[in-house]
Amino acid sequence: MITIKEVKTKKEIKAFIDFPLSLYKGNEYFVPMLYGGEKNIFKKDYPFNKVCDTCFYLAYMDGKVVGRIQGIIQKPANEKWNQKRVRFTRFDSIDNQEVANALFSEVLNWAKAKGMNEFVGPLGYSDLEREGLLIEGFDQLQTYEEQYNYPYYQKLIENFGFTKDVDWLEFQLRTPEVINEKLIRVGGMMLKRYDLRLYQAKNLKEYIRDYVDGVFELIDKCYSRLYGTMPLNEEIVAAYVKDFKMLVRAKDLMLILDKENKPVGFALMFPSISDAVRKSRGHITIPFLIRFLKAKKNPKVIDLGLIGVLPEYESRGIASSMIGLLVNYLKDEGFDHLETNLMLENNAHIQNTMKNFDHIQNKRRRCFKMDI
Repeated sequence: MITIKEVKTKKEIKAFIDFPLSLYKGNEYFVPMLYGGEKNIFKKDYPFNKVCDTCFYLAYMDGKVVGRIQGIIQKPANEKWNQKRVRFTRFDSIDNQEVANALFSEVLNWAKAKGMNEFVGPLGYSDLEREGLLIEGFDQLQTYEEQYNYPYYQKLIENFGFTKDVDWLEFQLRTPEVINEKLIRVGGMMLKRYDLRLYQAKNLKEYIRDYVDGVFELIDKCYSRLYGTMPLNEEIVAAYVKDFKMLVRAKDLMLILDKENKPVGFALMFPSISDAVRKSRGHITIPFLIRFLKAKKNPKVIDLGLIGVLPEYESRGIASSMIGLLVNYLKDEGFDHLETNLMLENNAHIQNTMKNFDHIQNKRRRCFKMDI
């Protein structure tokens, strides 16, 4: 018999966070979230909990946890897109359709009572979080920024009645054997033509002091047209900055500034910490800190978190300038490769830039939807 319980107690919160750690125990591709960060989402003062309605459920069978799910009504996103959507995220289940159906039904009923008419996911609180179901690339180590899942999840989701809404692609990029020198040269010319310059700070304090507001304003403008995005308030931005400070090195954040020192383009990268987090099962331990600091200091792999250019500069060749800078960055730093995160499958412009690297598409993710 399957029992569904809303997560309320400390014991249930621990069970909710622990379940994927047991479900994926021994899996070499799964990268958990940091345990402390997951605990924060249950706090009333968590920034997103002030602008979202949310629910958490656990599924039990014979007294044992066999599944979990979170539902989110992302009010700013619904207002922006004129929608009445409920999102599901943190869905994990054993390979059992009854368990999956019970979890989805619980969120669906909760959302119905709140007047929602569409059910979508996996989507987190914002597009800066883990989203999409992995449907290709099950033999690939995930970036820390994205989620792994077993192949059977797709069957569980589709059998409940969900259909495809959108797909994202991910790529693995390496320095090309023959670098496109024309791209580099023309990119530099375009920067000079429009009185722009590349800026890289000596330390993160300098970035945060001088440019953090401009960068997040730039992110909002560059990504506002994309699927599922939402406006970010000051408190949410501050929370993201706190998280990014732990991961980002100053050298991995590129800014293109105009003559008034305002950001018009950026690329944000992270040293890959996937292996360090996987081995610690998401817990911050002394061995984890040693592996983490080693990976951060001398990464073999780099993750491309975000990249963007203001719309008014896209047609002026500045996006190509940024790609040229990335090619040089890969070559000069000597990384084995760069792992991109999500790129919408219909974003032909960004995918076309992949030709400037030795590249393979190594993962695909999907967001599903259904009417309520």
